[in-house]
Amino acid sequence: MEVVKLVSSDPSERPDTYRVAYIIHFLLGAGNLLPWNALITAVDYFAYLYPTKHIERVFSVAYMISSVMVLLGMISWGGWSKTTLRLRMNLGFSMFVMSLMVAPVIDWTSSSTKLDERPSGAYGLTVAAVVICGLADGLVGGSLIGSAGKLPKQYMQAVFAGTASSGILISILRIITKASLPQTPKGLKISAHLYFMVATIFLLFCIVFSNLQHKLPVMQQYRQSVHQESTLCTGTKFWAVAGKIKGAAFGIFIIYIVTLSIFPGFIAEDLESKLLRDWYPILLIAVYNLADLMGKSLTAFYVIQSMTRAIWAATSRLLFYPLFVICLHGPKWLKTEVPMVVLTFLLGFSNGYLTSVLMILTPKSVPLSEAEFSAIVMTGFLGFGLVGGSVLGWFWIL
Repeated sequence: MEVVKLVSSDPSERPDTYRVAYIIHFLLGAGNLLPWNALITAVDYFAYLYPTKHIERVFSVAYMISSVMVLLGMISWGGWSKTTLRLRMNLGFSMFVMSLMVAPVIDWTSSSTKLDERPSGAYGLTVAAVVICGLADGLVGGSLIGSAGKLPKQYMQAVFAGTASSGILISILRIITKASLPQTPKGLKISAHLYFMVATIFLLFCIVFSNLQHKLPVMQQYRQSVHQESTLCTGTKFWAVAGKIKGAAFGIFIIYIVTLSIFPGFIAEDLESKLLRDWYPILLIAVYNLADLMGKSLTAFYVIQSMTRAIWAATSRLLFYPLFVICLHGPKWLKTEVPMVVLTFLLGFSNGYLTSVLMILTPKSVPLSEAEFSAIVMTGFLGFGLVGGSVLGWFWIL
């Protein structure tokens, strides 16, 4: 059994008064994934507008590819070293706000009173907004995770617990709006606009949080202690660092290949329930988000200290493929709601826990000078997994 030797990223533990720095990292993590969750949770709204477009899968591919393009572009250009964290965070969150307002603005400016009569080019504008959202995700996610990689492990855990909490927030909103609003075109529009408005308001607060973060004494002390270790981030260094953490990079890649090829497309589009009807995908997405949050929160109390075990656990998630296939095409009792809820819970929990474990262990297993960049490398391979999983998700409908 291989045990990872953790390399401390802080010369001394500095107190985080009232856990303000932890809370801000949690909120920024939530803001990073809130736009994506708002987009995929409004699936019935977009499916009504564009019924022939396989919205979940189109959104996934557009969002994930653009996110990875930013990561690779910044690495090739050396942008992580040439720009400040504050600039990248402010720019990314501003792009999030702009992209989320596209769909409501199209509705508000449309001359037609019928929701399904869209202006020319509305679908293209919507997909373009998703692309901008993905670009912002690459900028914010890479910056936030890279920064947390240099700090004590609780801050990385806070970021990933925050990302999971955004799914819970939007799922709660989705359940409330579906239960309280009529399932008419007008009701769909009101609920979708609510997701986007709540996300936009939260993102505006995130801009404030990201600027406040730099002024916290505890964060200034940590950054001063690691500033002298900073080095230039380039494409050459990307592959050099990737070679040192290839096992962890492979693990995070496999985790998201499996997750994105099943969730949300397969769960949202391919499953049916006579009992729950159109509530079924909504409840399954809520189960996934809850399990993901539980997994990422568990690392605040227990983290596997063996990188080898974590990588093997990530690889074992490939077993979800035959299990979901059996539930889809197997005996009738396996096609019922209970087996699918259990599988969805396990998918979310394992995704949350193993992601958090690998992202916590990896930056602490390399020298301090490479801690930030190792986290960026892991984010890059996470992105490759997201893109690969999004593309593989199309095979469920072939």
